[in-house]
Amino acid sequence: MRDITDIAQVKRNYQVYLRIEKGLSDNTAQAYGDDVDKLTHYLTDQGVAVEHASTDDLDNFVAALHDLGIGPRSVARIISGMRSFYKYLRLEGFTDHNPTQLLDSPRLGRHLPEVLTIDEIDAMIDCIDMSTPEGIRNRAIIETMYSCGLRVSELVGLQMSLIYADDEFILVRGKGDKQRMVPISQVALELIARYVSEVRSNLVVRRGSEDILFLNRRGGQLSRQMVFIIIKQLCELAGIHKQVSPHTLRHSFATHLLEGGANLRAIQQMLGHESITTTEIYVHIDRSRLRQEIMQHHPRNKR
Repeated sequence: MRDITDIAQVKRNYQVYLRIEKGLSDNTAQAYGDDVDKLTHYLTDQGVAVEHASTDDLDNFVAALHDLGIGPRSVARIISGMRSFYKYLRLEGFTDHNPTQLLDSPRLGRHLPEVLTIDEIDAMIDCIDMSTPEGIRNRAIIETMYSCGLRVSELVGLQMSLIYADDEFILVRGKGDKQRMVPISQVALELIARYVSEVRSNLVVRRGSEDILFLNRRGGQLSRQMVFIIIKQLCELAGIHKQVSPHTLRHSFATHLLEGGANLRAIQQMLGHESITTTEIYVHIDRSRLRQEIMQHHPRNKR
């Protein structure tokens, strides 16, 4: 085994490993790198070399995270990043043991995401002023996100060349740059066509955004934050008081598919989930709604 003489270089190589060999997206690789930074700074303060850290050292690090008020979900993510990092150190011959093997992750309660009803989504759409260029664009954005169940990163990166209107499909680049074919509604395609012909064609498109579908007023790619602001404003106008984000449209899409009788495997493919267990959260949403209906309407529960 060899000692680490340049931890900064090891971390840079680890980032390359995550992106190229593991196929992680830039955002995910950066998040893993940030978590490793937290660990290495802590161990350095304790006078412990990263490659010689014990499970007790890592337990103390996790305890320090709790003391700082970091929540269980964030702690679990950091521990996941630590496990990945120590697997890499073993692979590169920096250590012959893995101190994360006996490390316990915090128990997480199942979090059911907020879901909009179809009426609430219609109310948001009704608030859009279609007499303005931004209104035409925003209407196309909402319909595309909802009808395709896209992540906000997938929406802002959607390329015009990957829209197959004749076949009513779009090719989406998801997490880890993985691609999937997603059906798109005729309504969404018509709105996109109107946006392209009436709005996008009049913009001076910035270099690098030539193939990006949805642009801001300056001809550049929309930011994720801008999409968040658009949705929040529409919810306020529609009088919707739920905690809503762009991901809410994705959750609503999946839930409405399930309620309509769609197969869970089909929903998994549409959403681009690697594991069916990720998709199964929508079964819990459907069951919780079913329970509410029973409690509200069953004669034994009426007062």
